[in-house]
Parts: sequence; C-alpha cells; structure tokens
Amino acid sequence: MEEPAWNQKELTVGQLAARSGVAVSALHFYERQGLIKSRRTAGNQRRYRRDTLRRVALIRVAQRVGIPLARIRDALAELPDERTPTREDWARLSARWREELDERIRRLQQLRDDFTDCVGCGCLSIDRCVLANPYDRLAAHGPGPRRLLEADRPAPAEPGRAGSAPGEEGCHATPQKLERCTGRAAG
Repeated sequence: MEEPAWNQKELTVGQLAARSGVAVSALHFYERQGLIKSRRTAGNQRRYRRDTLRRVALIRVAQRVGIPLARIRDALAELPDERTPTREDWARLSARWREELDERIRRLQQLRDDFTDCVGCGCLSIDRCVLANPYDRLAAHGPGPRRLLEADRPAPAEPGRAGSAPGEEGCHATPQKLERCTGRAAG
C-alpha cells in the first residue's frame, strides 16, 4: 500500500490500519463504539482525519493497561472534534487518568505481594489468606474474588486458627507479611 503523503489530511481505512498497526475490523469496531469518527465520501468510503492516528494509539495503550472502552470513550469525547488536539488537551486527559492509574498500580503491587507471600507458603491460614478459598466457601458472599475486592483486609483470625502452622515463620518473616497472609497482627 502506498504511504500517505505527510501533508495528507485524511486517511483511508486501509492507510489508517497500516499506519496504526490495527486491523481494519478493529477500526470499524472502534468507530461503532464511538471511539473514533470518519466521514463518508460520495462513493461511501470512510475517510479519517490524520489525528485519528493519535486517538487509535491512545486507545491501544489504554486497553493494554486495562482501562475499559467506556472510560476511553468518555475521555476521547472531551477532546475537540473541530481541530487537532493540542498538547494541553492531551495533558488534561492524562491528568484525569493519573489517579485511576496510580490506584490500579497500587492494586497490582498488592496482588503481586499477596502472590509472593501467600501462594505455597504452607501457613494453613485458609480462613484468612486473601488468595485461598477452599470448597468455594466465599460463594455465599457474592461473585468474584471476594477477599481481593474488599477494600479492607479481613479481620484477625480466631486464636490458634490462622498462622499457627509449624514452619510458617519463613513466609511471615516480617509483621507486614504475617498480617497480609494470615489477617492477624504480629505480637
């Protein structure tokens, strides 16, 4: 396919797909979802403004980090349609997402730490470990990973119950690890 001229203001769907690395079918999907816009020629062919390349790039990066399409659409809707978005426009969009991304990072780090500290630790803290759910006991509390979704950690376990297995000192070397894995404070 012939490369569009640098000053070409509109791209065909094939040119947009080639330049963005996104399949034509995905571009059509993005358009149906209201993420990007095109105009139709007299021959009913789609034409995209050149700045759609940046929008598609943002969509792909945002999807990669788990931002839902609805949030992406809301953010893109705040960008101007009548002109190419400026650096300030993009900075405002970035600032809106910063807090959400920081929270997502915090949760991912917590999940990583939970996996590191609890999986295979052998502490037998089945009632408190945020990753364990034998016999699907938590089903009565609703769908999904209940303990991971809760904002607060579970209350401390019954005395002598969680954290009482021999040899658990290795995975509970610090008070923070003990509390994370067993739900009970050291001391």
